[in-house]
Order: sequence, then structure tokens, then C-alpha cells
Amino acid sequence: MPVDASLVGRTYPPTRPYTVSEAKVRELAATTGADWDGGPVPPTFPIVLAFEAMNAFLEAEGVELARIVHGDQKFRYERPLRVGDVLTAALTVASVRSIGGNDVIGTTSEVRDADGALVCATSATLVHRGAA
Repeated sequence: MPVDASLVGRTYPPTRPYTVSEAKVRELAATTGADWDGGPVPPTFPIVLAFEAMNAFLEAEGVELARIVHGDQKFRYERPLRVGDVLTAALTVASVRSIGGNDVIGTTSEVRDADGALVCATSATLVHRGAA
């Protein structure tokens, strides 16, 4: 089933608050084959929240994750993340276009701290594979 282009501009509810902890930063680093020595939080850490926001979008629209190919991901920072930050992410559908029976979905997610200040914005391109 194609993704409805009328979703462009729609923003989904923010994710539940997520505390950036040393344990979670170490866990993400280990997942990528790196070690984290307690220095700066890796710049790709917001993917944790962006992925949760993306899954909520897919569930809300009845799109199966198994039909998604992740095409691109970018991060734009207002400030570095810090251990102890309490963050949420809200996803907005930026674009939807159909190519060869597949939907190419552009999304943006704003990652905000507990005070509502923008910490990071992410953008992603998702390819929703059409029916076999």
C-alpha cells in the first residue's frame, strides 16, 4: 500500500522522555564496535531517539518496518548532547514521492531537551518498498 502524500507536513507526537545515561552511551558505542571513555557523547547518539520516532510514525501509518530501506541520515546540532540530558524527538514528514512503485519518504526529527530547547535536528530518507 503506498504512503499517502497528504502526510507531508504532519508532525507526530514526541517520543517519551529519554535520559542520556553513561550506560546507554556505552551500549550504543559497543553496538558500533567502539569504546566510550566518558568523553563527549558520540554525535550519532540521537539516532536512538530518531529511530523511536520513526517507528511510531510507521506504526501510526500502518507501514511495516520490514518494507523500509534506510537511504540517508543527517544530523544538525545546536549544541552537543550531554550525559544527563532528558530528550524527546518529534518526527515530521517532509516529503513523499513515488518512484518505480516505491515510496521515498523524507523525514525530519527535532530532538529537544527537557526545557524544550532544540538540541539536534535529524533528517532521514526512507524507501518504502512497494509490493513484490
